Amino acid sequence: MDDKMTVEITGFDAEKHTEDAVKRVTTYSELLIHHASIVSEKEYQKFLFERLENDNGYIIRKASNFDRYFAVDREMLFKFLEDTQHETMEYLRKIYKSDLEETIVSFINAETTKTRGSLLDVLKHGIEISNQKLELMYTKPATTFNPDLTRKYGQNIFSAMEEVWASDKERIDVVIFLNGLAIIAFELKCNAAGQSYQDAIYQFRTDRSPKTRLFMFKAGTLVNFAMDLEEVYMTTKLAGDATFFLPFNMGNGEGVTAGAGNPAFEDKYSVSYMWEDILKKDTVLYLIDKIIFLQKETKEKVDDKTGKIKRSENLIFPRYHQLDVIRKVLADVRENRTAQNYLIQHSTGSGKTNSIAWLAHRLTSLHDEENKIIFDNIIIVTDRVVVDRQLQKAIMGMEHKAGLIRVMDDKCNSADLAIALNGNTKIIATTIQKFPYIVDSVKDLKNKSFAVIIDEAHSSTAGKDMAAVTMSLGSGDQTESDVEDMISSEIKRNGKQANVSIFAFTATPKPTTIQLFGRLNTHGQREAFHVYSMKQAIEEGFILDVLQNYTEYSTFYQLNKEIEDDPRCKTNAAKRQIARFIELHDTNIAQRVEVIVEHFRTTVMQELGGQAKAMVITASRQGAVKYRQAFEEYITKKGYDGIHALVAFSGKVKLPDDDKEYTEASINGFPEDRLTKEFDTDNYQVLLVANKYQTGFDQPKLCAMYVLKKLRGVNAVQTLSRLNRICAPYDKKTFVLDFVNTYEDIKAAFAPYYTTTLLANSVTPNAIYDLEATIDAYALFDPADIEAANDILYSQKVTGKQKQRLTFFLQKSKKLLEHYEYETQRQAVADMRGFVRYYEFLLQVSSFEDTDLHKKYNFISYLLAYINIKHPGGGFNLDGKIKASQFVQKKGEEHVSSDLVAKPVMKLPTAEHFGLSEDKEKRLSEIIDEINSKTGKNYDNDVVVKAMLQIRDILMKSDKLKTSAKNNTQQDFEFSYFDDIDDALIEGLSQNQDFFSMLLSNDEMKHQVMEIFFDEIYKSLRESV
Repeated sequence: MDDKMTVEITGFDAEKHTEDAVKRVTTYSELLIHHASIVSEKEYQKFLFERLENDNGYIIRKASNFDRYFAVDREMLFKFLEDTQHETMEYLRKIYKSDLEETIVSFINAETTKTRGSLLDVLKHGIEISNQKLELMYTKPATTFNPDLTRKYGQNIFSAMEEVWASDKERIDVVIFLNGLAIIAFELKCNAAGQSYQDAIYQFRTDRSPKTRLFMFKAGTLVNFAMDLEEVYMTTKLAGDATFFLPFNMGNGEGVTAGAGNPAFEDKYSVSYMWEDILKKDTVLYLIDKIIFLQKETKEKVDDKTGKIKRSENLIFPRYHQLDVIRKVLADVRENRTAQNYLIQHSTGSGKTNSIAWLAHRLTSLHDEENKIIFDNIIIVTDRVVVDRQLQKAIMGMEHKAGLIRVMDDKCNSADLAIALNGNTKIIATTIQKFPYIVDSVKDLKNKSFAVIIDEAHSSTAGKDMAAVTMSLGSGDQTESDVEDMISSEIKRNGKQANVSIFAFTATPKPTTIQLFGRLNTHGQREAFHVYSMKQAIEEGFILDVLQNYTEYSTFYQLNKEIEDDPRCKTNAAKRQIARFIELHDTNIAQRVEVIVEHFRTTVMQELGGQAKAMVITASRQGAVKYRQAFEEYITKKGYDGIHALVAFSGKVKLPDDDKEYTEASINGFPEDRLTKEFDTDNYQVLLVANKYQTGFDQPKLCAMYVLKKLRGVNAVQTLSRLNRICAPYDKKTFVLDFVNTYEDIKAAFAPYYTTTLLANSVTPNAIYDLEATIDAYALFDPADIEAANDILYSQKVTGKQKQRLTFFLQKSKKLLEHYEYETQRQAVADMRGFVRYYEFLLQVSSFEDTDLHKKYNFISYLLAYINIKHPGGGFNLDGKIKASQFVQKKGEEHVSSDLVAKPVMKLPTAEHFGLSEDKEKRLSEIIDEINSKTGKNYDNDVVVKAMLQIRDILMKSDKLKTSAKNNTQQDFEFSYFDDIDDALIEGLSQNQDFFSMLLSNDEMKHQVMEIFFDEIYKSLRESV
């Protein structure tokens, strides 16, 4: 099994076992009143064999038929060969006569035990003796065209033995055979007798030898199960005490209650799915044929002691949720063909790479009920610049066929991708960045069908990139007669395409992702098609709970009085300059570095046998450089050995009062592409990052994170999740020291993704017209120009003269924009961007169609690319004026254990949100959170935002405020502004009576909320007079 997806189940000694046995017997007998029939291991075996024989059609065999030297039941093997390949056996019998049986058994043994051989390979591909092919298993045909293959599939022989002596010292509870070859071993334990799956695991580790023929890796059983009446664990490779077992449980509960284990049933055992499903003939054959595969490491390691080459191999058997998602998705696709999209919400630690590989491989050969292939191509899309080659490795492990998969790496261009899409390559792996470039280059794809698998869908499904996927693969009409038809076809291609199904994998779906790919449930909410939750992954031990050992730090400082009292320093732009000054202040950095280094040295460094590493999340590239400098200065001054830091950021950066240009490579002393390898060595312990390695970076040795920037939503979850990887065989602990965020903020970010994520609202097509009205109010576009520009854009071939004309239209709009003051220009651009974002999303998630609006969208998209607003004179510059002193880093509350509660319901951003700038929306959201915590209320952000925009509009219409704005400075206007707020709140009381009543009775809250709109209203009213 994959080392990254392994869990150490702690063995316990005999004394502890004896101590707990009585307690477990008592507890279990109380829980299992209705299952009183099974009170011993023998009864469990008997019950299982009844199910296998009566329900599943197994032949029950005596243990005396087992050949321990070859792990085979000879009688069953030769019955299968005679029944299915009689003529071949007769031919071989003439050659080998009475030695035939021994020859075949010995040959099978030689093929399975050789260095590059395996039982899996022999079962899947058969053997060849004297130029004669012998099949050792028949798989289910993909179609019903060949009745002979279907008949032979039904002739596979399943048998079982109990109390099997694998050697003189090893007696196995249950062994399952396929056509006489041993494929599965069970150790059963009965909870009512005071034992559990943990005893079975202990038995496999201590009493079962990996050298015994039955258990030889690759040559012996494909999988070994440790099973009691409540839970199942499995391993594919015995290695004594180092044997890793993975849970093979269904998960207990659904939705927000989903966790580890199995559900309790009134009328059957919690593990009944094993004989009702997993041990059914069809399932076992499906697993061997399509799912189980041998994963080989790409690099061979040389043993330092022997000098021999060591090849690392793992036999991959799926965890239950992986098998479950593949089967459920395939069943739905078989029925609906390309009509649906699929959102798969699988946590980090779910084995997502293998799940994607299995799905891609299975979709290549999936046929519908009429025996027609469903997908012509499978496209795997990731958001990483270098496509993960693990996917290719896994898929090739399942089926080593030339041309099956093509990875489009950095060297491939969009033309290579177009060739692959038009060619015979079944699986194409690429990055979403390449899709926008092939919209025009791929022809006649409407007659083909596509499955698009998106890895980490939350970051790959925004705007134009995602629209380009559906556009380039879409089946819209390609024979447009005029611009109107072309635009209609483009709109249709942007949404769900009849010939494209998208399978989106993510651990943290954003509301927009759920809207795009989620399914409606019976409560009218959108949700994922399949869920493996963060909660279950933590409980099963695949990832760690990073909210444990979380400590808050607060930074206190004193600003100089000139800045503190200057009203110009109350603006957002000034506040940003002050925050930036404090962030990069030498004293602040020096104090924080001391806290970080001492915490790492005394608390973290000794973890993982002294291999522990830490990551520092800085707020900017300049911050990363300055913290690295301070870090090195501090450890040099203290004389500390064994603590060294690397830095990670993109591009080049200069520091204030320093002309030197810094890059990641120049500071670290080696190229960027070597950083992950260097950081993995013992030479470096700390990595300081600025917007890099916060997603997709997998370093199990990371134990601590020091946070120096604001983290929100999905970004907070992804960043802190860098810590959650287990690091076997160590019992890893994690630590977070946060100098910026509160524990409550971080908990709120994690809560939607802890179990399942639900979307409560939906996108409103009519809202786009509100946004259109907002941008029309700026009077920047001439309708005739928009019409003429679209005629040019949709011309078969655009001439140089037409390009000049298009530029002329854009220049006209740009000059109209430049008539406004700088702040209004910025707001107009923000409103246009909001319109474009909302419209692009609307096209993807609905059947919305408005040709005139689409023409306007096209024009605005080009205009936004064309304009570049420059700040007139740089605004109020505080350089050299800010002074800060009396810095203190105060330790706050330490959260040793996590008390995270799932909050699964999320909402889409509404069109009204686009009426607020990002800064204002963020500030209003913070204030609402503060109000909720202080008042114990639960005001909804969306509702409050909508209501506050209406109050803003009421104030904008006030004649009294218009006169005041005309005749007063901004500082004096403040008095009349706050006087008029009460009247506006009373006028708008019907919009949100509860919230507005609270504001009317609380001056502090009222000032906080309404201050957000103060600058905007003053400037707008002065301009309108």
